[in-house]
Amino acid sequence: MIAIIDYGAGNVKSVKNALDYLGFDSLLTSDANEIMNAERVIFPGVGNFGDCMKSLDDRGLVDVIKKFIDSGKPFLGICVGLQLLFEESEESPGVKGLGIFRGKCVKFNQGKVPQIGWNKINSKKFGEGYVYFVNSFYAIPDDEGVVDARSDYFVDFVAAVEKDNVLATQFHPEKSGDYGLSILKRWLQC
Repeated sequence: MIAIIDYGAGNVKSVKNALDYLGFDSLLTSDANEIMNAERVIFPGVGNFGDCMKSLDDRGLVDVIKKFIDSGKPFLGICVGLQLLFEESEESPGVKGLGIFRGKCVKFNQGKVPQIGWNKINSKKFGEGYVYFVNSFYAIPDDEGVVDARSDYFVDFVAAVEKDNVLATQFHPEKSGDYGLSILKRWLQC
């Protein structure tokens, strides 16, 4: 079973619909036991970095996420679900992220913000394709080695990171047509 973390701040229904379409059983949950017992976990997010961290903390999910990642089972973060894996964000000064990846998230300082729409990525793992973004902030990892994909929106920025059992995308694979669904399917089958 695939657990989709439902912490009141995510695009959970679109992720669930994509998994249903691909033929994978999944469960929307904020229950620690269901998350820990899942074969894989998806951590979607939409919203403010600080509000999302507060929502995770209020539901007792901060340690659950860290323990699941430590278990070595596959973990996928999407959008703010990528950003929260970092240590901090300019969006919410003083609020600590999960710290799975070292580094911080910064705001685009050019163009229309948020960036909304299709943009090309170049991924080490998934090749080139167009994906759908909705973001005002992007991650700057301390370790360039975790970067899987990059894109460009007035500045070259990180579109996906990967290390060990954790993959996280700034874009929404569930809203990125056939290419995005192929990314989800490959992650679900790895």
